[in-house]
Amino acid sequence: MAASLGGLGLLQGRVRLAAVAAASSPLSRPGARGLLVRGGAACSPTGRGYSSEAKGEEELRVRYLDEENQGIVVLGLNRSRAKNALNKNLIKMMSKAVDALKSDKKVRTVIFRSEVPGIFCAGADLQERAKMHSSEVSSFVSKARATINEMANLPVPTIAAIDGTALGGGLELALACDIRVAASSAKMGLVETKLAIIPGAGGTQRLPRTIGVSLAKELIFSARIVDGEEAKSIGLISHVVEQNESGDAAYRRALALAQEFLPQGPLAIRVAKLAINQGMEVDLVTGLAIEEACYAQTIPTKDRIEGLLAFKEKRPPRYKGE
Repeated sequence: MAASLGGLGLLQGRVRLAAVAAASSPLSRPGARGLLVRGGAACSPTGRGYSSEAKGEEELRVRYLDEENQGIVVLGLNRSRAKNALNKNLIKMMSKAVDALKSDKKVRTVIFRSEVPGIFCAGADLQERAKMHSSEVSSFVSKARATINEMANLPVPTIAAIDGTALGGGLELALACDIRVAASSAKMGLVETKLAIIPGAGGTQRLPRTIGVSLAKELIFSARIVDGEEAKSIGLISHVVEQNESGDAAYRRALALAQEFLPQGPLAIRVAKLAINQGMEVDLVTGLAIEEACYAQTIPTKDRIEGLLAFKEKRPPRYKGE
């Protein structure tokens, strides 16, 4: 186990070397963007610092699911009086939670959801912001951007379950996830231009990478809000579901997706995510070199041996993340 974790820890360096080699190839396109390795595997498990059960009125509830859902962690936004608006305390709690998750090898998938019916996240807490000095606003936005970036760089799959309104920073949070699922009744939009500002936590970068440059400009320029059906049609979300009586249809669909990931090789999924994320930021030749470096990391693992043995014996594999 230690050897495989250490090997994956070296993968970022190998990816850099692969990128350099590809960039020097005559087949590489001129003007390719530089490679920035993000995420990757953490070195060793740490104490979670969070109980498996939600407590009281915590603004962020962290639940480690068990039994057939073991390995799935649910982060639930829980600021009911403020429509889950992002304030200093919530950003701080999210940062601590993400920091713990990225170094926990037992975590296989993370789901972001709301514990408040009818709302995912209304964006930044404007009441708190109105009391801030201009220098504090800049610091807060930087911290929010950094925290959302850390979410995006988690080494395991992340799913946003949007059962209600996701505006401004709320949608930026969802855009940082690998997969987005929404109820057809959910409302989504980057509405910052209504306030004479722009999205500041990744929206101007992640939205065009998700739905295309022209359409992203249209939505941001107009501050338009779309529902789940339209969001699905433009590629903003991967799945749209009809809302149920309990108001958690998107969460239930997200949980079903996470359950599909659980039987697969844990290390392979982490490395696949790294290869995809980094490959999308560079030219194809460099991307293929990244894929080669990532693929090589999965060859000597115990999980790979177990996968082949399970296939031969016609039984489900018993992966240990090695």
